[in-house]
Amino acid sequence: MSTNLIELIDNMNHITKYTIPFNKKELDPIIESILYDAIFSQPNTTYKKQELFNQFNKILLKIVPETKAEKISLYFFDQLESVKRELEHLAFVFYKNDPASKSEIEIILAYPGFLAIAIYRLANILYKINTPILPRYFSEYAHSKTGIDIHPGATIGKNFYIDHGTGIVIGETTVIGDDVKIYQSVTLGAFYVSKDLADKKRHPTIENNVTIYAGATILGGTTVIGENAIIGGNVWITESIEENSIVYQTQTPIIKKQKIDNENQYII
Repeated sequence: MSTNLIELIDNMNHITKYTIPFNKKELDPIIESILYDAIFSQPNTTYKKQELFNQFNKILLKIVPETKAEKISLYFFDQLESVKRELEHLAFVFYKNDPASKSEIEIILAYPGFLAIAIYRLANILYKINTPILPRYFSEYAHSKTGIDIHPGATIGKNFYIDHGTGIVIGETTVIGDDVKIYQSVTLGAFYVSKDLADKKRHPTIENNVTIYAGATILGGTTVIGENAIIGGNVWITESIEENSIVYQTQTPIIKKQKIDNENQYII
């Protein structure tokens, strides 16, 4: 290897404010172990509880001072018992709502909506105590696994049910009440993105017992979807909807008969 190439590599390895403080490969198994080992007690655990605590704290030490790292770790692990109770009940909510589900264990292991909500609950704990980096990393871990993007700063009530889930986006200042159901490709977003809106409510409020079907887009910080409302598929909403309302598309689909040319194998 030439001297110039060695110098180039050395310069690239120089620590700057953009240098990643920890190895992603170290954090991913910790997240998975928190969920499946610490909360759901799977056999042949990746980490025992004390070792898991130490590994998590080790990551924190790379991004916050030692005293703060220990406080965050202690508080976070202290919350896991309440998260466990909530997720066990949520597994039953999923089982009750999905006719295709066979058991709560199947839901815990194989349902992307359940995984996304479980990781959100963990990320939200860290977010609320101003932990840097990790809340967004947790949420992106879930996003990469499920295709569901829930910002850790969103406020989400009890019994939140996601069916299928691929393509769902829930923004930072979204507020979701209890017993809400959301289907795939729903966006709860902002009208536009600008850094000067960082401390303002930009995303909608969804009140209790609302159902939002696939492909619906609901935008704006002052937009409120009232209790018991049903939002149909593919609707675009930028203003508040009263409670007990049903919103749906009225455009009639065009249906034509196919003319098949068997000889040339194409459809007109």
